[in-house]
Formats: sequence, C-alpha cells, structure tokens
Amino acid sequence: MLVSLVSGENIFPSETVSPNPLKTVCISGHREKSIIPYMNDISYRTLTLNTVRLMLYRYIDMAEEYGFEYFISGLATGTDLWASDYIIRKKTDGSNIKFIGAVPFLRHAEFFPESSLSTLSYIEKNSDYLVTTCEDENAHYYKGSPLYRKRNYYMVDKSSAVIAFLNDDKHVSGTAQTVNYAYKNGKKIYQFSIDDVYKIIDSAGTDIQKIGKEISSMKNVFMSQ
Repeated sequence: MLVSLVSGENIFPSETVSPNPLKTVCISGHREKSIIPYMNDISYRTLTLNTVRLMLYRYIDMAEEYGFEYFISGLATGTDLWASDYIIRKKTDGSNIKFIGAVPFLRHAEFFPESSLSTLSYIEKNSDYLVTTCEDENAHYYKGSPLYRKRNYYMVDKSSAVIAFLNDDKHVSGTAQTVNYAYKNGKKIYQFSIDDVYKIIDSAGTDIQKIGKEISSMKNVFMSQ
C-alpha cells in the first residue's frame, strides 16, 4: 500500500477509483505565483487572489447546483488547493459531494511552501478518495517526464466537464494541457481567466464584499450549455 509522504494517508492506484463521469467534474488552474495582480500593482495582489478564489468557489457551487457529485483535483499549489479546500469545507458543512485527490507521484509536494503543506495534509486526510497515477515510490519529476500529464489525463478521462482558471495566452501550462485534452475528447469546459477577474474588480471596485456579491449573482454557466 502506498502512503502519502505529507499526511500518512493511504493512496490507491488511480484505476481503482472510477466515478460516474456524467456526475464528475475536474478542476485545474494556475499556480498562485503566476497570477498577475490587478493593474499590475503589487498592492492589489491580495485582492486579486481573493477574487480568483471567489470566482473559483462560485464555479464549484454552480457545478454542485447543476448536479455534479464528484470533484477531482490534482492537488497542485494555487487553484488546485484552493478548490480542494473549499470542497472539503462544503462537505464539512453538510454537502453530499465527494472529493477525489489525484496525486501525480508521491514526492510531488517536496518543494511546496510550509503553508501549502499544511493545507495539503488537511485535504488528504479529508478526501473521500486519494489516488495516484504513478505507483513508483522513487519517481521524481524531470523535464519531459509524463508524470503530470498522466495525472491531468486521468482527471479528464474520469470526468465529463472541466472547471478551469486559464488565461488566454500562449503560455504552456499544465492547465492548458488539461483543457486541450478535454477539448479533444469532447468534454465540456467551464473556464474563466484573469481578465474576467479584472473585469469583476473594474465593475465592483476594490471592496471584497461588493466583489463577492457580484460574483454570487452570476448566472449558472452550467445551466446555459
């Protein structure tokens, strides 16, 4: 049995967990360090990150309202962990949704900051299913390694839709890889970008409560497709 190096929780081979794809959505998005603050002004960094989180939470709420029951995250820093933490909190508050944490390889968190390790440990301990797409306990990432790609493809293969925080640029990223694979395989994609985040701030101003109200009033994009 494989065991997480972060939480000590058991990790199962990915092929052992196969939720109903029609009831499953996966989540992918940029890491925190790559998010450019509003107006490219560092003083707006916290506001920008909080707005991204609120947008992400709204998309998760919309997916649940639409009827999705299983949520898969790849457990990377930034978007993945924010989404995972929110889903766990929803479960704690009584939601019946299920959470699947997809680990690309056992040592994937070796370079996580301490705060992210604490969050990851909490998420792993409260996951309904913790799986990995690489059972080699000694696997390390290197340029060109398929480790993250296999994790990304697993998430898409087990889902019928993707929630993505993805910027519309030419930058190569794991999120772009995930979304492109989903598109090629006929999955539905529900995407927002940093430009959407900026537009919300432009409209609501820099008061996070007003931003939250505007985001919460968004129509359910899952219902419109």
